[in-house]
Amino acid sequence: MAWVKVPAEHHPIFHAALPKDPRVETLQMFGGVAAKVNGHLFAGLFGRSTMVWLQESDRAAALKLEGASLFDPMGDGRVRSDKVMLPERMMKSPAELRLWIGRAFDGAALLPKKAAKRKAAAMSRRPAAAKKALKRRKQPVVRS
Repeated sequence: MAWVKVPAEHHPIFHAALPKDPRVETLQMFGGVAAKVNGHLFAGLFGRSTMVWLQESDRAAALKLEGASLFDPMGDGRVRSDKVMLPERMMKSPAELRLWIGRAFDGAALLPKKAAKRKAAAMSRRPAAAKKALKRRKQPVVRS
C-alpha cells in the first residue's frame, strides 16, 4: 500500500472534533495529529481519515458504517483489532466525527492511567549524552 500523507486541511478539523477536556493531550504521529487521555491513544489522523480506539460495542457499531474498517496501518492485512478507521467522508462531517472521537475518548478515559515512562527511557534517545552524564555522576570526587 502506498503511503498517503495526511492532508494539512484535516489538522484543524481533527482538533475541532476533540473533546474540550483538560485530560486530552495531542502529539504528532503518522505525519498527522493524535490524541491521548491518561496515556492511552484514542484517536489520530492517518491517511485521509481518522483512526479511533473504541470499546467493543462501539467498535461493532463503527464497523457497520459504510467505508469503515479495522485499522491496518501497513495495508498488509495485519489489522489492529481494537482500532477502527472511520470512513473518509467523516472529515467532511464535523458533527459525526466529533461523535465518534467523543466515544473513543469516553472509552479510553475509563482505562486505568498508564504509568509515566522512566527518565532512563528518554535518555536512551540520546545515548552519547546519557553516557557522559552517567560517567560524570559515577566518578568519585577527589579532594586534596
